Amino acid sequence: MDKVSSDSTVSQKNIVLIIVVASLGYFVDIYDLIIFSIVRVQSLSDLGVPSELIRSKGEFIINMQVAGLVLGGFLWGIIGDKFGRLKVLFGSIIIYSVGNILSGMVTDVPTYALIRFVTGVGLAGELGAGITLVSETMPKNKRGYGTMIVGGVGMMGTVAAFYASSLFDWRIAYYVGGGMGILLLFLRLGIFEPAMYSKTSNHISKGSLKLLFGNKERVLRYIYCICLGITSYFVMGILMTQSPEIGAALGAEVPIIAGLGLVYHYIGVTIGEVFGGFFSQLTKSRKYTLVVLYLVALVATIKYLHTVGITQLQFNYLAFFMGIGVGYWATFVTVASEQFGTNLRATVTTTVPNIVRGCLIPITFVYNFLIPHFGMLNSALILMIVLTSISLFAVTQLKESFSKDLNFLEE
Repeated sequence: MDKVSSDSTVSQKNIVLIIVVASLGYFVDIYDLIIFSIVRVQSLSDLGVPSELIRSKGEFIINMQVAGLVLGGFLWGIIGDKFGRLKVLFGSIIIYSVGNILSGMVTDVPTYALIRFVTGVGLAGELGAGITLVSETMPKNKRGYGTMIVGGVGMMGTVAAFYASSLFDWRIAYYVGGGMGILLLFLRLGIFEPAMYSKTSNHISKGSLKLLFGNKERVLRYIYCICLGITSYFVMGILMTQSPEIGAALGAEVPIIAGLGLVYHYIGVTIGEVFGGFFSQLTKSRKYTLVVLYLVALVATIKYLHTVGITQLQFNYLAFFMGIGVGYWATFVTVASEQFGTNLRATVTTTVPNIVRGCLIPITFVYNFLIPHFGMLNSALILMIVLTSISLFAVTQLKESFSKDLNFLEE
């Protein structure tokens, strides 16, 4: 009896520690992921890039980072299923911490792009491994609270990135991100693999891409999970990052400061994450939660793209509401985690959000293709409507996963 009580206490302590580690890990992950978008203009200007090329060179670098995220998603996902979730937590944070320190030392654009690519590979493992650990450790009817905390705390990393870049030179801002990651390594020494994973037989196929893509129903399920998140990175990667250019197209008298808007945006995202967690627990439905947030993001985006003569204050408010609308990241990644068995869960949970991030590359291509025909504002509006429609359709194709027992395998 005492042994059972002791094990229960250890289990509860492990749950709390996992949530803390996953939350702080995502905080550092978001800081390091978003820092380039904040220091894009300042860093490229310091590297001697002409003002008329900053947008195109910035797109190239962020696309390199995104390509690293896609590659890293598969790398860390397979490692997480084959060798354990903790291997991902340690390996990924080492790579992206060193990558950010090196980002502060660059002297030319090609090197900058290469280092952001490597950093992207490292960043790819953090959220998927954290959500997988939380999902497999917490009671099935309370998972939403755990992932809500991870998402809410994590998104505040953007606020930290903005203030770091405001207080320090852009190079120092990169060093701060790398230093936080190295410090976080020590906190991770006290956590354990979920019993659900550690008890899985070694004879079961784990992290197999052949298993993932060898069944039509499973492939469609995987694609629908990806489609759930595509509006979020479009809003951040284009509508927010390129807000100075969009503001100019709207006739802003004073140039829009993207970094300041991103602070309000991610405060909104944090509120959206918290709302999503509570709302899914209240309605016992992750699907309803996603639909509500999609519609908030769509309405806020339409207003943004029709605000002629936009001011910084107006942009900040709209960025805030767009943030609430795309504050479904933890919810959508949790849905992906809940859709697949233990032997593929890390692979799916790690690859899905990074493929969503990777979708920014073709979305940017389509956006640039549309601009000469429809203009910057109409092109952004068309894409937002199309992407939202795709996400809403994907919701209808997936089964409700709230309170689903995750102790099952894909065969």
